[in-house]
Amino acid sequence: MKKRILTILSWSCCSISVAKPVTYFEYQLFSPAGTPVELSTVVDASAQSNTILVGEWHSHSAVHRFQSDIYQALLAHYPNTDLSMEQFSRPAQNTLNQYLNGEIGERALIAHAKAWPNYTSDYRALVEQAKSAKRAIIAANAPREIVRCIGQKGVSYLETLPPIDRSHVAQQLDTSDRAYKRQFFTAMQGMPQSRLENFYAAQVAWDETMAESIARHLKANSNSRVMHIAGKFHIDNGDGIAYALKARAPRSRIIIITPVTKVSDRSNAPFPEYQLLVLPLPVQTMSGVSDNATYSHTGTHAQQQCD
Repeated sequence: MKKRILTILSWSCCSISVAKPVTYFEYQLFSPAGTPVELSTVVDASAQSNTILVGEWHSHSAVHRFQSDIYQALLAHYPNTDLSMEQFSRPAQNTLNQYLNGEIGERALIAHAKAWPNYTSDYRALVEQAKSAKRAIIAANAPREIVRCIGQKGVSYLETLPPIDRSHVAQQLDTSDRAYKRQFFTAMQGMPQSRLENFYAAQVAWDETMAESIARHLKANSNSRVMHIAGKFHIDNGDGIAYALKARAPRSRIIIITPVTKVSDRSNAPFPEYQLLVLPLPVQTMSGVSDNATYSHTGTHAQQQCD
């Protein structure tokens, strides 16, 4: 029992132990080079950055605990840190603002902002931290229903939208051939080849819209910095959101924190990329077809009308 208690304590948020986590609430931070570091090290490294991108596995308790820990530390050191979230899309911005201003309650927020099903367990803490600190929250993402139709029809679907709906998706989508695209195709193995191009366009719509939302906020609030949370694939190696943000705001200064189950040397990554070591999630499928939650929101919801 004593050994078990010591193990848990060694995995507190500021530990530099190299032992692996043993529960789904424990994590350990590592530098881009793969050496263990304290939470304060990442916070200090953020001093010269205006954007901190934090990847996640959407239902991983340790990752969500870390997000709350680092956001609180950032607020303590840099009180001008706003929060940006994949989990809310642009049409929800007014509802979010009403909640932050105390005009509506949490039930209305969840209902009208179309909060994710795991909001109360995984995202409530962050929203309440921002609200308590009187910081803005960016509803950064594109609406799910529009992106699903891009996944079915392709980028040309955007041309059919009325101006107000078109404004909820980034103005420019870079679907060119690059390493990120090839990695996406590999991750989506098992999907029909004929649909991969459209599925990739949907993935890029998420990335580009979130990046555009962050860039707009930083331009309008030059004294602020942003911590953005999104699925791991959007963040990993800087190929998704960071790539799109840098294209829009070349002078942006970005730090990345990626959840991993195995630490590696990422010193040569295009952006400083810290590693968050956590336990791997349980096996999600036995079918042999990838159903990673990172891509679940692109979906194959054929019943949705996109005409």
